[in-house]
Amino acid sequence: MASQLSRLRQKLTTTLSSPIKARHLSLPAADPKPGPDPAHLSSLRAPPVRVTTLPNDIRVVTQAAPSSATHTASVGVWIDAGSRFELPGTNGTAHFLEHMIFKGTARRTARSLEEEVENMGGRLNAYTSREQTTFFADVQSRDLPAAVDILADILQNSRFPDHAIARERGVIEREMEFVQEQMEEVIFDHLHMAAFRDHPLGDTILGPLENIRSISKQDLQGYISTHYTGGRMVVSAAGAVEHDQIVDMINGTFKQFPRDPTTADQIVEANPATFTSSEVRVENDGMPLVHLAIAFKGASYVDPTSIPLMVMQTMLGSWNRSVGVGNCSGSQLAQRVSTDDLADSVMGFNTNYRDTGMWGVYATAAPDTVRDLSSVLMQEIRRLAYQVSEEELVRARNQLKSCLVLHIDGSTAVAENNGRQMLTYGRVVPFLELFARIDAVDAATIKETARNFIIDKARIISLSLSILCLQLQDVAIAAVGQLQGLPDLSWFRSQTRAGS
Repeated sequence: MASQLSRLRQKLTTTLSSPIKARHLSLPAADPKPGPDPAHLSSLRAPPVRVTTLPNDIRVVTQAAPSSATHTASVGVWIDAGSRFELPGTNGTAHFLEHMIFKGTARRTARSLEEEVENMGGRLNAYTSREQTTFFADVQSRDLPAAVDILADILQNSRFPDHAIARERGVIEREMEFVQEQMEEVIFDHLHMAAFRDHPLGDTILGPLENIRSISKQDLQGYISTHYTGGRMVVSAAGAVEHDQIVDMINGTFKQFPRDPTTADQIVEANPATFTSSEVRVENDGMPLVHLAIAFKGASYVDPTSIPLMVMQTMLGSWNRSVGVGNCSGSQLAQRVSTDDLADSVMGFNTNYRDTGMWGVYATAAPDTVRDLSSVLMQEIRRLAYQVSEEELVRARNQLKSCLVLHIDGSTAVAENNGRQMLTYGRVVPFLELFARIDAVDAATIKETARNFIIDKARIISLSLSILCLQLQDVAIAAVGQLQGLPDLSWFRSQTRAGS
């Protein structure tokens, strides 16, 4: 149902706009020690968030806009289920299900469903990520009951006819071809494969072609019955909504989802992801630019270090030659890259999952500059462990806070933010608290976090004698293009030595 561009945009659920371009920003669950900056108090107060848990454990969260502000509303279902929860050999099922959920129910054919949404002037969409699946609707407030009824119907009564499954295989194959032309998507799929070898977190969301051609109705139904349970679902609504009315609607229509004590955390704990030092290199002499991503092990959503990593990623910043910002950028990395003409673009990233994460830099560059670029990237990453100025730290904190606020624009973004946070943190974190956490990150915290995540570790190996050894940090590399000048993985790992 969702257009490919929309799906790609929604899949990166917290990708922010320039100059930060953060991926999957998150924060821990513990209360912050410092108080909020008084300057933020008036601008950050938002309408209250209300939460109700239904008897089948579905959580309903709403945030109403002032009655005079909007006549539209967004409502969606956020599910603690994505590609990492698929059974071996069925990678791609969660995304295939996202397509098939719109192909008809006992009450609605695929065509009548589309016409119903179009006749009310609404929008029905969906996206799948590695850990979550979402179905949502944007409508006028008067059409909220119809939107809720549609979501309840397609999630509980989809029929998955064989002819529709066969037709959708071709649709997804064409989608795969399109994704292969989006190099940023390709690089981050390769990076996941390198970082999480032989684990479902390293698989692509769309799955391999052979799976797309073999996924069956039984696979789809099995995934729903296993993962679409009340405790792993959040219904989030925002805009022109009234909490009690939304609760009554959901309580009256979302009746078939079972209660199941098994949580997503328990499934993840049974098969945790391990960050690996590995690389994926794809030689392509026909490409004018090299696409390169360098990743270190990051933090989970609730790890206390997730906030410092967010600030570190912001300090690295982003730069793109086509934007026209040169060496006046606040990012020292951007200044060096632009002044020495080493790249066409650079972008820091920080990706969080339930049990792990990855943090690093993505860049595009001409083949003859990639070796020098690699040196600069590693120098600037390593610098964070030893040299952090107060000026760049203040700038990074302010940029991060500004982009987080700008990201929550409109009922769709608010509903998405609240639904995602309810799944990951079990609550919606107020901006005042989030900003207090960010403001608490000082230079000492940045350097300590960088040393823990970037610089090699000393360890004792007990043989006949105790021997002090250096253990190089794990680094994951993904690269596509003319790679003759790209250093090998051992070189990147060697750059994690203290004093390199």
